[in-house]
Amino acid sequence: MTKSIQGLCHGRFAKTRFCFTYKNKELNLSLFLARPSLGSGSLFVNSLKDLRSYKPLSGKQIMSKKAIVLYSGGLDSTTCLAWAKAQGMTPYALSFRYGQRHSIELEKAESFASQIGAEQHLIVDIDLRKIGGSALTADIEVPKDRQIDEAIPVTYVPARNTIFLSYGLAWAEALGAFDIVIGVNALDYSGYPDCRPEFIEAYQNMANLATKAAVEDEGRYQIHTPLLHLTKADIIRMGTDLGVDYALTHSCYDPAPDGRACGRCDSCVLRLNGFAQAGQTDPVPYVEK
Repeated sequence: MTKSIQGLCHGRFAKTRFCFTYKNKELNLSLFLARPSLGSGSLFVNSLKDLRSYKPLSGKQIMSKKAIVLYSGGLDSTTCLAWAKAQGMTPYALSFRYGQRHSIELEKAESFASQIGAEQHLIVDIDLRKIGGSALTADIEVPKDRQIDEAIPVTYVPARNTIFLSYGLAWAEALGAFDIVIGVNALDYSGYPDCRPEFIEAYQNMANLATKAAVEDEGRYQIHTPLLHLTKADIIRMGTDLGVDYALTHSCYDPAPDGRACGRCDSCVLRLNGFAQAGQTDPVPYVEK
């Protein structure tokens, strides 16, 4: 029996059509240039390694199509939620009330998760203020107008993505899902160590060693990072193509009391530069400089 799936690549291979052909349990991949029109699926390809490492889903994974999406209400995670929906997955959005400086981003997530495509939205309470060590969870000033470089800034929250992924993994196992989506990025970002591909690969390996479902061969966990090698402008273009309304998102680390973004923290600077490079106007309000 032969079955084919066609769609559109994104990333460095944007505007390239793909076709997967399944025959006698073997997978063949063909790439060919064509006009960019989204077919029955889409594949995010940034290197030939991505193609070589692609693995077809197991029967149980295909049947469930459930995916945990780590969803903060920010630009990147909202794009990931829309991406998961476009992949034919059933997204289960997972957010955290972890003692962050403000609740605006989380309020956005709570208000719009279902509108963006979440089947269910779960908010978990964790008090990371008891640990501190970050400008987002302690009484430390958020840096403004700084030169973004390779130094890890004080807005890094100790082990945050490790903690968040662990909750996501637990929920995935409880739901019988094997896909977790996270909006980490290794290009236009503030240098956080838990946004690097090495971290994601190591965590995925751990997930497949530490869970009953994986050890008993019910499936293999895959952590999807569709934004990993994209610029902020590419992320915005991709989200726009997926129908994301970025007015429903919030990214600022230190907003004004009325909710307007500061326009000066790392997150605001990266976001504003991304919209400018994408040739678009950021729809969220900012404090006037």
